[in-house]
Amino acid sequence: MSNRKTTTEERHIVIYGYTKQELSALMRHFESQLPEYVKISITSSGLVTRISMVGVNAAAELLRFKMNRLHQHLQTIFAEEMVTLEDKTIPQVLGELLRERELTVAFAESCTGGNIAHKITQVPGSSDYFLGSVVSYSNDVKANVLGVSRSSIDRFGAVSKEVASQMATGVSKLMHSDCAIATTGIAGPEGGTKYKPVGTVWIGVKYNDQVVTELIHFQGNRNTVIESATHHGMVMLIKMLRNNYILQEEIGDE
Repeated sequence: MSNRKTTTEERHIVIYGYTKQELSALMRHFESQLPEYVKISITSSGLVTRISMVGVNAAAELLRFKMNRLHQHLQTIFAEEMVTLEDKTIPQVLGELLRERELTVAFAESCTGGNIAHKITQVPGSSDYFLGSVVSYSNDVKANVLGVSRSSIDRFGAVSKEVASQMATGVSKLMHSDCAIATTGIAGPEGGTKYKPVGTVWIGVKYNDQVVTELIHFQGNRNTVIESATHHGMVMLIKMLRNNYILQEEIGDE
């Protein structure tokens, strides 16, 4: 029996934006190339995927080299979708960025119903940067509390670029925050129309004086849409804080 000690090496990558089906096709070739001493686990929820690799081998240097190569390969595959190379949640990553930069954040949530605030407060120490949230489910709250223009709501609808942008600006002004995330959409199962089907969400994100908006059509049931919109808004702000946010092409929501 061999007395050689084994070494264990772990590598992680968290990415955003892929469905389980899309990911399965991308990962099939990668997984087929793994040596037998490296095990991989993939967990996905709300378009967030955590990929973890654990390698166990007696040859420590060889193992480290191989794990680094595999890790680099994953970083190349998911260069644009990568959120972190550590085993962390999206709210943890966002919180660390806000703390490092000494910035504060507030949320204006319609379709996500307070879920972004719930996620961010699960992180210990989030009171350092999270000021508060307005769950502006009704148009009256959007207008009376956040200062969204009633003419914008009447002309463009509550689920629109204009309203998402004004919600983000309004909650930031209300809370005196540096950053803000706003969500307005149709989580379902009812409420969709031909032009704005269930899963349609406008997200507005503010960082200092810049406000950006994105229109996304999420797939899945009500909870999946809420989770996906929650993560999407946080990832947008993460990218803005890292200066690698790419503006979405101008989209009309008609």
